[in-house]
Amino acid sequence: MQDAGKTRLRVKIFGQHYTVVSTEPAAFLHMVAGHVDDTMRQIAAANPRLDVTRLAILAALNIAGEYFKLKEAYERLLAQERAPVASVPRE
Repeated sequence: MQDAGKTRLRVKIFGQHYTVVSTEPAAFLHMVAGHVDDTMRQIAAANPRLDVTRLAILAALNIAGEYFKLKEAYERLLAQERAPVASVPRE
């Protein structure tokens, strides 16, 4: 369903249904929800006694860690691109 440029979508994360409202396309929202679900399931498999709240917090921390590592790598690449190129001797 779409309203004023927003997508309303039901997703399932770790067995629970959530309604997500966003300006992002449905395919993107499904991808993001799938990533959260996968991360929570991986953590749950390694730590079967954790409750859902702790799983969600650990998943959020893992995903935030991924984000900051990628952001740092991206910023390094931008800095390299902007750096002056050493002059190449001409023959």
